[in-house]
Amino acid sequence: MYAVIVTGGKQYRVAQGETLRVEKIEADVGAAVSFDQVLLVGSGDGISVGAPLVKGATVAAKVVKHGREDKIRIIKFRRRKKQMGHRQHYTEIEITSIAGAKE
Repeated sequence: MYAVIVTGGKQYRVAQGETLRVEKIEADVGAAVSFDQVLLVGSGDGISVGAPLVKGATVAAKVVKHGREDKIRIIKFRRRKKQMGHRQHYTEIEITSIAGAKE
């Protein structure tokens, strides 16, 4: 079973048991989080597509850790301009269950 969820302004295809990095979520390490913005739920040959969301579908996850991505350099080629950098905060989550709506 898999699902497409929305978090942090991005869409992710998730399956039970996988881990992924999403935009920072305000939750403690080890806490359970739930995503109710589910766009699609698929299992085997059946697919439930929402308009825009699948009613009654939720994805449960557990927070594994928080961190920051590698630094990316921002360079503007102008006179006397210094380089800048950016490190995005992330939350690593593990998908524990996908509860989809019945067709």
